[in-house]
Amino acid sequence: MNMASSSGSIALAEKLQGLNGLFAIHKKKGPTSADVLNLLKTKLLKEAGIKQHPMKRKKQVLKLGHGGTLDSAASGVLVVGIGKGTKMLGGMLSCSKKYTTIGEFGKATDTFDALGTVTEVQSYDHITKDDLESTLKKFTGNIMQTPPIYSALKQNGQRLSCLVKKGEAVEAKPARPVVVFSLSVQDYNPPLFTLNVECGGGFYVRSLVNDLGKELSSCAHVKELIRTKQGPFTLDEHALQEEKWTISEIVKAVESCVQIVPSEAALKKLKINCQDDTEQVKEAT
Repeated sequence: MNMASSSGSIALAEKLQGLNGLFAIHKKKGPTSADVLNLLKTKLLKEAGIKQHPMKRKKQVLKLGHGGTLDSAASGVLVVGIGKGTKMLGGMLSCSKKYTTIGEFGKATDTFDALGTVTEVQSYDHITKDDLESTLKKFTGNIMQTPPIYSALKQNGQRLSCLVKKGEAVEAKPARPVVVFSLSVQDYNPPLFTLNVECGGGFYVRSLVNDLGKELSSCAHVKELIRTKQGPFTLDEHALQEEKWTISEIVKAVESCVQIVPSEAALKKLKINCQDDTEQVKEAT
């Protein structure tokens, strides 16, 4: 390596390691959120010419984290914290998110999505669009929701989904309070239906679709799920496609995101605003 290229690598490494803030990437359908984060990290370290021993986690040369798991079968906005920005991710977990989901009536699966094994088949011919829209009202506002067994929630320090796949006994988590700000039907072409969802933290769209099927005397599962917005980050405006997972693009993304998330204090205010919105929904229901 000549002196010029060596200086360039050092400059890139310093630029990467000096980054602190938030940005958003586009997660494709297939890999887990952790897989995507590892791929992003590998790409950035390789570009900067930095080698890191995989076992030396306590002395990471690049700190990355994400602000809310997206299922492997889902795609869309994944907010990433880099450097000290990882401390700001709590606000992303608690704030509002928007999803577009395609559900299918007539079949239930053990995972509540298309990746699972079909566990039940029911007729759906009796369900009209009016029935669906009317039922959605029951799932809007402050509601109680039981999380799916196949989830990132943990039992004895291990993810429920991992325990189930190992064949170990898993206790279903109890229903918990969640908030749904808005819920509407975008399209209805039985057995398929498309919903637009805006919700708070801890909400599972897969559970919503599964519960809708039961409420309408049938069953249902998620065929497709896209997160279109998380906090102030939108899929169209802010989420970097994989070809833009470069140091220069992420530097620009972090700098531009300062306009929508200017500081940790501002993010705390964003979290408070989300909680205020939850209270407003509570008062309205």
